[in-house]
This record gives sequence, structure tokens and C-alpha cells, in this order.
Amino acid sequence: MTGLPVLRQTVLDCTDARALAEFYRKLLGLHYRPGDEPPTPGEPDPRGRDWLVLRNAEGGPQLAFQQVAELPAVTWPDGPHPQMLHLDLTVPSAVDLDRQHVRALELGASLLRDRADDPGEPLRVYTDPAGHPFCLFVAEIQEA
Repeated sequence: MTGLPVLRQTVLDCTDARALAEFYRKLLGLHYRPGDEPPTPGEPDPRGRDWLVLRNAEGGPQLAFQQVAELPAVTWPDGPHPQMLHLDLTVPSAVDLDRQHVRALELGASLLRDRADDPGEPLRVYTDPAGHPFCLFVAEIQEA
């Protein structure tokens, strides 16, 4: 079946996006998306206080880091604060976005936000049956 969603990146919320990105960059041998590299020492780091993306030199899903003001400590597998992340899934066209919207709902997803008519980045935000958020949006599919 063509037009199925493709995992584009995993997004991790964190209170220090630069520090967490650096940890994974070193651990996994990833590299920054152009423009997301650390600034020269002593220079401001606006991207490091907002959103950073790491890429794999061989292609495949990326890791992204989204700055948040506060984040409770994870207590997984038990306790009040389980693991927290969301997935970005892509399809190649608006037709596929609509087709996958129907499938996602049939499979048990709940729609949180609908921006399918956004000309710059058509997308929809859902929660899975367990309540974890994910985005489905139109973007170029990159072959691995």
C-alpha cells in the first residue's frame, strides 16, 4: 500500500535543548541540521533555547529537541510521570494526509488539532489510544 506514514523524527521535550542534543549527538554520532550547530563560545544560542534537530549521516529518522520551561522527572515504569515524547509522521501529499487521517481515527487515535488546510505545512495532531501525542503532516519522503 502506498502513501503510508513514515517516521520522520522523534521529538524529546527537555529543559535544556542544547545539553540534551549534545548528549545524543555524541552518544549516537549524529550531526546537527544546518543552522542548528552550537554558536561560538560566548555568543547567544536562541535555537538552543527553542528547537534543535539532529540527523543521521546515513538517513533515516532524526531526533529533535524542544525546549520547555519545566518537565517533571520521569518515573517510568511506575509512578505519576511516565516517559514523554511525541512522534512526527509524514506522508507525501494532502490526499495521503486525508487518507491516513481516516485510518488513524479507525485505529483508535483522537484528533487534537487540525491544520490540514495550512498551505505552508498541512498537519494534524492526534493522541494515540494511550494518550501520547503524534503529528501527521505532508513532507517530502526521504529514502533510506
